Amino acid sequence: MSSGVTVVIATRNRRDELIRTLQRLHDLVPAPPVIVVDNGSTDGTAQAVGDQFAATVVLALPRNHGAAARNLGVVAARTPYVAFSDDDSWWAPGALERAAVVLDSHPRLGLVAARTLVGPMHRADPITLLLECSPLPRSPDAPGPSVLGFLACSAVMRKAAFCEVGGFSSLLFFVGEERLLCYDLATAGWERSYLHDIVAYHHPSSNRSDPQRRRVAELRNALLTAVLRRPRPVAVAAATSLARDSMRDGVARTALGEAIVRLPAALRRRAPLPPAVEEQVRMLEDAG
Repeated sequence: MSSGVTVVIATRNRRDELIRTLQRLHDLVPAPPVIVVDNGSTDGTAQAVGDQFAATVVLALPRNHGAAARNLGVVAARTPYVAFSDDDSWWAPGALERAAVVLDSHPRLGLVAARTLVGPMHRADPITLLLECSPLPRSPDAPGPSVLGFLACSAVMRKAAFCEVGGFSSLLFFVGEERLLCYDLATAGWERSYLHDIVAYHHPSSNRSDPQRRRVAELRNALLTAVLRRPRPVAVAAATSLARDSMRDGVARTALGEAIVRLPAALRRRAPLPPAVEEQVRMLEDAG
């Protein structure tokens, strides 16, 4: 019997690690339905998954869509809830069933952010600790601390909420995409809660992107998110700060250039947060 949760995994050129993750998910009782969205892999990922896991749906894309590839998996899911895993993360036994029960019991809950345990020593991810200690006001009927961020490798979402806000942004491509999605869920009136007793495991891949390239994406997307959702003075201050840093730092210079290329699209999609959500964002910044 299914938990009512489909696991969606976006992957690119991590065939062996993905196979390990799929085996972990397959071994769960009951095993959840799984959809793999292959972001244009060149290592035979789609073929390997099809050969070894016949029940797993594979959406093979001709090119890399970044984080937004998950959107296609969500649309294809036939359950009311979707859980995200990365190709190097999976869910603990009972976690998805527990998430489904909580979501069933809280109709305005759009997001469950799980506790993420990293590596063979199962150390709590630092972001998990921040979510657990969130200073945001908690609704009386919320099942856990209210959050405005999460890790995509350890989140369960209501499909209707995800689709209502448009899913992950194609403009950001990858890195920091969770924050913008959380902002949009809050704007649409969906609750977002961290739950300590729902657990995902993350064993970071050895085949990871260049740290400098990742830092470029972090800086670029922080500015784009400010342009997309924050008040004009905040967006201007973010742009000014990155421009100043770009004069002495090559990473910031690259990030600024990439942000400028995407700026027209960001301005077209600009929709500042309502005052109540902006106040919560500032509360997190002040606590930070």
